[in-house]
This record gives sequence, structure tokens and C-alpha cells, in this order.
Amino acid sequence: MPNLSTIPAIAGIVLSCAMLLSLSDPAHAYGRGNNGGQQRGLSTRVAALPLQDLSTEEEVGLVKMREEEKLARDVYQVLYQQWGHQVFANISQSEQRHMDAVKALLDKYNLVDPVTDSQVGVFTAPEMQTLYESLVAEGRSSLVAAFHVGATIEDLDIKDLYELLEKTDNDDIKMVYENLSRGSRNHLRAFTTQLSLNGQSYEAQFLTQEEIDDIITSPMERGGNGGGRGAGRQRRASSAMNGSRYLLGK
Repeated sequence: MPNLSTIPAIAGIVLSCAMLLSLSDPAHAYGRGNNGGQQRGLSTRVAALPLQDLSTEEEVGLVKMREEEKLARDVYQVLYQQWGHQVFANISQSEQRHMDAVKALLDKYNLVDPVTDSQVGVFTAPEMQTLYESLVAEGRSSLVAAFHVGATIEDLDIKDLYELLEKTDNDDIKMVYENLSRGSRNHLRAFTTQLSLNGQSYEAQFLTQEEIDDIITSPMERGGNGGGRGAGRQRRASSAMNGSRYLLGK
């Protein structure tokens, strides 16, 4: 019979090893299934909420985010083809769901969809076209540069979503933006984890460094109605057990 006093120590070692293994497994750590079912259900939830008056700022924001989410999807698809790293494949699928959620809002409010061509790398807004080309060029230079590009896109995405959330009072738009913000914070965590594994770090370009650090040092987020600027600090208060369950894919 084993010495009962050694069981806690053995269990701790096993748990630590399992957590490390799961961090190296893209299926658990890098976007596969993160909010996937929730994102797919967003269109239904958007339709269920009442129509509300739409301000010009809200219209402009929706059009912008539709192309910004396409930017993320397209860049990640190209970088997956370039490097074959699963993080790009997983997160590009999530970005497609983000695109679909914004499209549901455009349709609901009878707004013109700026995405007239679903082809990768084609944008209506000239600034999006220019940004896409510069990000792809940088990401193709090395795998580490590609991870940096991913973190940059999510940094920009989160900053824009935070600003747009402050400019809207429509329940359906807020719900979508909060869901997208949560997904983007998880994507940022995934890319900065990859940078860390390669001995690199990410310096804020759009959010403040404090906001970036707050996000990447807090656990991956699942579900819930949170999604505002303080979500990182709230998630950091989660129990270690909840964090372990996420890392272990439970």
C-alpha cells in the first residue's frame, strides 16, 4: 500500500505536468472551441432582442468592426498557410464567427455590408487594405513575427471594441461587442503565450501596457456576461481550480 502522505505531492506533480502539456496543445489552449458555441448562438440572440434607435456612431462602428474582424480572419488564414501553426487556424475560425455576429447586426438594422467580396485580402476601406498588406508582410518574415502580428491585431481589436462599447447603449450591439471583446482577450493571451515560449514579449501598441498585462496575466475566459474594460482584473480573481479545469480542457 502506498504511503498516504506522499499522495498529495504525487497528485501535484501530475497536475502540473498535465497543465504544461495542455499549454502546448493548441486544441486546449489556442482558440479551438473558446466561446465557439456561444458565438454561433449570437445571431439568434441578436434577433431576439428588440430594435433600438441607431446613432450614426453606432452605424459607423458596426461597419468598421465587420471589416476589422475580416482583417483578423484573413491575416490568420494567410499566416496559417505560411507557417502551419494551429493557433492561426483555430483563431481564424473564431474570427469568422465574430464576422458573422457583426453581420447579424448589419442585417437586423438594414445597414450596407462593407464586405462585398469574401475573398481573402479584399477590403472596402483603404486603411484596412493597407493594414492587411503590412501585417501579412511582417507575419511572413518569421514565425515569431507572425505571433507578434497576431498580438497586434488583438490589441487593436480590443481597443476599438472598448471604445465602441462606450458609445453604444443598444442591448444587442453591447452583447455582441462584449462577446467579441472576450474572444479577443483570449486570442491575445494565446499569441502572447506563443511569444513567451519563444523568449519574446509583447509591448502595447493600442491599449496601455497596464491593460495588456492585466489581460495576459489573467485566466482564459469562458462564457458569462462580462466583457468590459475591467474583465481582466475580475478574471484574475478566479480560483486556481477553475484555471486548472480550463487548462486541462474540462
